[in-house]
Amino acid sequence: MTEVTRHDAWQAGDSYDLYMGRWSRQIAPLFLDWLDPAEGLDWLEVGCGTGALSAAILARCNPRSLVSIDPSEGFLAKARAIVPDKRVEFLAGDAQALSVESGSKDMVVSALVLNFIPDKQKALAEMRRVARPGATIGFYVWDYPGGGVEFMRAFWTAATALDPGAIDLTEDRRFPFCTPDGLTDLAEKAGLGSVDCTRIEAPAVFKDFEDYWHPFTLGAGPAPGYCMSLDPAARQRLMERLRDSLPRGEDGSI
Repeated sequence: MTEVTRHDAWQAGDSYDLYMGRWSRQIAPLFLDWLDPAEGLDWLEVGCGTGALSAAILARCNPRSLVSIDPSEGFLAKARAIVPDKRVEFLAGDAQALSVESGSKDMVVSALVLNFIPDKQKALAEMRRVARPGATIGFYVWDYPGGGVEFMRAFWTAATALDPGAIDLTEDRRFPFCTPDGLTDLAEKAGLGSVDCTRIEAPAVFKDFEDYWHPFTLGAGPAPGYCMSLDPAARQRLMERLRDSLPRGEDGSI
C-alpha cells in the first residue's frame, strides 16, 4: 500500500453509502437513460458498491439476470440489505479476474470504480471476455480533473490550504485520465468498438453543514480516510475552515 492509497478504505458499507452512495443513486438512472438498453438482458455489474446501480438496473431495465460483484464484503452486505430483489445475485469478486463465463453477458457495466482498479486494462479485458458479441460495455467515473465533484473539491481545497502535502492525495492528481478524452482513450486501447462518451450532471445538495461534514468523519473513501487520519486538533481546523467557506442557501443548505 502506498502513501497515496492508504486512505482508500472500502469496507464499511453504511459509511460509504452515506458518503457516496446517495449521489450514485442520482447518477445511475441517468447513466441507464443514456445507455437505453432493451429489457430481458443478462447483466453484469463490476464493482457494485452498496448497490446503487444494481437497484437502478432492476427498476428500469427488467433484466433477465443480474450478477453484481464487489471485493468488499461490507459493501455487499449493505447492497443486499438495500436491494432485497431475488433477480440480483451479489457476489464477492475481483474486476481483474471475473468468475463469470466467457461470452455470457449482454450488458457489462461499472459505476465509480474503474479509477480505483490497479490494472484498468486487465479489468476492461475481463469485461470484453464475458461480453457476448454485440454486447454493451459501459462505465462511469467522476470528472475529477474537471472539478465535477464540487463537494470533494471544496474539501480538498480546504485540506491542502492547511496541509500542502495532501495535494498528492487529491483525486484530480491521482486520476488525471478521468476526462472524456482520457476515458475514450482508455476504452479504445482496450479494443472496445464504437466508443461514445458523454457528460452526466446532477446537483449535490446538503441540508446543512452537519449533513456535509459528517460523512467525512466516517473514514470510507479517500477524503474521509484522510480526514480521520488527522489528529483531533487538525481535524477541527479543517472543519472550521470548511464551515466558514462553503456557500449556504437562505435555509442553511449547501
